[in-house]
Amino acid sequence: MDDEMDKETISDDKQAEAEAALQKKHLSMLERLSKRQQTRSINIEPSTESTSSFLSRFTQLKSSIESRLSESQSISSDPSQLKPHFDKISESISDLEKFVAQSSYFLPSYDVRSSLKTVSDLKRSLENLSSELIPKKKFSFKNKVSKKDSDSVIPESKQPIVPVRDSVQSSESFAARDSPGFRNKFGEVLVGEFSETEVGEFTVSDLDSCEVRIIGCVRALFVHRLKDCRVYVGPVTGSVLIDEVEGCVFAMASHQIRIHRARRSDFYLKVRSRPIVEDCSGMRFAPYCLSYRGIEEDLSCAGLDAETGNWANVDDFRWLRAVQSPNWSILPENERVGTVDISNADSRMEEI
Repeated sequence: MDDEMDKETISDDKQAEAEAALQKKHLSMLERLSKRQQTRSINIEPSTESTSSFLSRFTQLKSSIESRLSESQSISSDPSQLKPHFDKISESISDLEKFVAQSSYFLPSYDVRSSLKTVSDLKRSLENLSSELIPKKKFSFKNKVSKKDSDSVIPESKQPIVPVRDSVQSSESFAARDSPGFRNKFGEVLVGEFSETEVGEFTVSDLDSCEVRIIGCVRALFVHRLKDCRVYVGPVTGSVLIDEVEGCVFAMASHQIRIHRARRSDFYLKVRSRPIVEDCSGMRFAPYCLSYRGIEEDLSCAGLDAETGNWANVDDFRWLRAVQSPNWSILPENERVGTVDISNADSRMEEI
């Protein structure tokens, strides 16, 4: 009898152990499922939520701009109101473009392209309305030679060449901007230091054989009509737009970079989103190579301290085939410049 009771006790113990092991296994499985769900929440949901939030906000801002564009005809009877009206719309479109630039690092490529096309369409609509409702004044550039420069007048053959094609788009997008910048120079070293505070838009336009150094942060940079120049730029917290450059070297960090009509130029980049090129040829890309005192802090404040590798992930909007675009390539390592230190603002810098 005692033996039978002992056997039953042993059997009960084994069953209890088996149930405990099964419960432990079940709890372990639940824990793994919970961790997997948490991982999915971290890796997927914020991106989806951010994209959805972006599209909702983008649509709202776009509708507001379109509504104000529609109001332009109704106030055209009072020309004095049109210019400030268009200025406000232009500012809103610029803000919308910056919003796309700041969000592009997490957006799918299709959404970035679609949003940028919408921004371009809004700009075109504004340009058309402005041309229709506000008569454009004729203007011309006048070159004045100061007394101190009278002994070093640049021969006409050495003056920067200013193409006139696409004049409507170029003047609206670049030359007509009232932002501070460097314009119409030949053979000079041009230095802008903004270490104390971030400035807004900055324009670099119509330069030939110049070296540009921008130390500190700017919100947006516009580069137009450069030939045989070197452009070294600290962090740009919004976007960089480059149009019509040839034989140049650029070193710049930005959230978004768009390049139009560039020829035989090298780009050393640190960028959050994929660089966009259009109507370009002979372009070569390499990682950011710039240095100056305090650049690490500036990059961190601008959200550009991390290396994304996007300098090598270039989107050519004019090349839709699956094979590599012939318009750009990776700059071979043995042809890259070393670190370029622009801390010394007194003389033309050499790569080290």
